[in-house]
Amino acid sequence: MKGYFFAAASVALVSVAQLLLRWAMMHLPAFDGAGLNVLLAAPLPSAALAGGLIAYGLSMVCWLCALHYLPLSRAYPLLSLSYVLVWAGALLLPSFHEVFRWSSAAGIGLILLGLLCVNAPSRKK
Repeated sequence: MKGYFFAAASVALVSVAQLLLRWAMMHLPAFDGAGLNVLLAAPLPSAALAGGLIAYGLSMVCWLCALHYLPLSRAYPLLSLSYVLVWAGALLLPSFHEVFRWSSAAGIGLILLGLLCVNAPSRKK
């Protein structure tokens, strides 16, 4: 059970990281050789950028812990949950201005179905 906890924490952190990084890049000016001046001029987006990078690092630590407890064949497919979470977050959070599409929803449904197939409990005879 520890492995699934760490895998879930990794997925949650990497999903938060993606959303923070996207928000930061939407609000930071383009990097055109100005270097750190761009980051200093926009403290809130810079904080979101730093938070996203930190979340990625913490996600990696959780992932390594998950791999200690779970077989790779069960753990790795769980990473696809981040696609579901980022898709939902981008749709539900108003600052992203994402548009719902049925084709995307169908793809998300297939991801979830695949996860159920891979992680279904095996029947032992």
